[in-house]
Amino acid sequence: QVQLVESGGGLVQAGGSLRLSCAASGRTFSRYAMGWFRQAPGKEREVVAAISRSGGGTYYADSVKGRFTISRDNVKNTVYLEMNSLKPEDTAVYYCAADPDQNIATKSWQYEYWGQGTQVTVSS
Repeated sequence: QVQLVESGGGLVQAGGSLRLSCAASGRTFSRYAMGWFRQAPGKEREVVAAISRSGGGTYYADSVKGRFTISRDNVKNTVYLEMNSLKPEDTAVYYCAADPDQNIATKSWQYEYWGQGTQVTVSS
């Protein structure tokens, strides 16, 4: 079992940057595929980015390609989401998630463990 705690959210102007972190408990972090998801008010949760167990494979939603970067540090048990050129439509609660079964996963139903979320608000 793994517990996830996100941090780094906040209020930023359009065009700005934020770096989200997700710290995981436990000693088997490298066995989990990790992902970042977001949910805006009135919308369904959607995948933002995903990363494989080793960090060698990544996936990005089309809406964030070229602006966001997912990475992980398996020594620090942490996954990151670097967000640049932020837009008002990026405003949402951002969640990190862990999947023990896939090498990389892009669907929310594949993920077993979830953090509590961190709010990102981008003002225009």
